[in-house]
Amino acid sequence: MPSSATTLSVPDLANIQSLARDDMGAVDALIRRRLASDVVLINQVAEYIVGAGGKRLRPMLLLLAAGALGHRGPQAHQLAAVIEFIHTATLLHDDVVDESDLRRGRKTANAVWGNAASVLVGDFLYSRSFQLMVELERLEVMQILADTTNRIAEGEVLQLLHVRNPDTDEPAYLRVIERKTAVLFAAATRLGALLAGRDAAVQQRLHDYGMALGYAFQIADDVLDYASDAQTLGKNLGDDLAEGKATLPLIHAIAHSEDAVRARLRAAVEHGDSDAMPQVLAAIHATGGLAYSRQRAQDYADAAEAALDGLEDNDYVAALRGLARYAVSRDH
Repeated sequence: MPSSATTLSVPDLANIQSLARDDMGAVDALIRRRLASDVVLINQVAEYIVGAGGKRLRPMLLLLAAGALGHRGPQAHQLAAVIEFIHTATLLHDDVVDESDLRRGRKTANAVWGNAASVLVGDFLYSRSFQLMVELERLEVMQILADTTNRIAEGEVLQLLHVRNPDTDEPAYLRVIERKTAVLFAAATRLGALLAGRDAAVQQRLHDYGMALGYAFQIADDVLDYASDAQTLGKNLGDDLAEGKATLPLIHAIAHSEDAVRARLRAAVEHGDSDAMPQVLAAIHATGGLAYSRQRAQDYADAAEAALDGLEDNDYVAALRGLARYAVSRDH
């Protein structure tokens, strides 16, 4: 069950965004200033993807974690921009590797400008993020972010190893999520605690919150690929299957289906067979794959909230709790 340690009402996403609006405005302004390059194509591609919108969840997490512990200001804005640059670089690279042509309901950068431009602009964003973090002249900040970007790169390679691999099991799937998604959430929230000058124990508590939230968010996202629709989701439904990615609903179905069905599911993963989507959906429903995956996401969301227990109640802590609940209740 969700933690009830807060005495404040837990806000929904709109109220969380309202709480962070002024700080996020400063972050967005900083992002656009620091995107500038005298290479026109860099400006075009970077502005296209950064300007695509989205919830800016990762930089907002850093701002909320810092605010929960009493810190606001320019350093938080700068590190939030760093987090967003790193995330945006990974999106550019991901879409090339996955050969994706749709993200957030519009064409991906690689579909517009090609793979080479997307990869190289992603590299620009990575290097720009390191310029920004070096300016803060804080070794511990650089250590956390250097370790995080290295883990993200490991996650990309690890995921590649599991493409079209029907033997991918739940532990292997979770290892990819840890590196590809959860470590950046955890870095954002840990850095918020670090900026607030809190000790190692509190930093670890915020790290644990971010890590658990990252797992919850990604598992819930993978559920939506089998339970939503393309218009709501902002990408092609069944993309994971078409890319040969076995995510938790399908992993569960493979593990709990009879031999004949299991063989068909394994073949669908091996061949990235999106035409098999009806049979895959039937097997996922028959084995309770969506309910199981939603419960796993909920377990992580509950763990995220529990990590906040013991912090002094305020609007920012309540917002962090709200994000844990939003992660598993959203439809896109």
